[in-house]
Amino acid sequence: MGIPVTATAAMSCSFGAAPSTLNVIPTNKVMMENKPAATIMDNKPFVNILPFGVCMSLANPITAAQTAAALGVLTPGVCTPMTTAPWMPGSPTVMIGNVPALNNSSTCMCAYGGVISVSFPGATTEQIP
Repeated sequence: MGIPVTATAAMSCSFGAAPSTLNVIPTNKVMMENKPAATIMDNKPFVNILPFGVCMSLANPITAAQTAAALGVLTPGVCTPMTTAPWMPGSPTVMIGNVPALNNSSTCMCAYGGVISVSFPGATTEQIP
């Protein structure tokens, strides 16, 4: 059983330097533990997924430019989340507004190579498959 992800869930990126918080806009009007429940479509950069401090991926143009300017010494640049696909896999049986609910085992890919994962789901007492 997975744990449902809600607003204020803590996330981390494999190339990010700091944790971030998931922002869930309550358009579906489904609450879990008095917080809006997340779906796999809560993947919009700067709306749902906020920056992770600085980015260490050379696929990030800012990091690549700063590293080139430092003569090849890795110089992390500002994190700019570039998520284009939904969170995967989500919950196979729990739907919120005809979209699979987001559980704590789901991940989201950044176009710069980072894997965004949930480090604290926000919910503590409820479970979903």
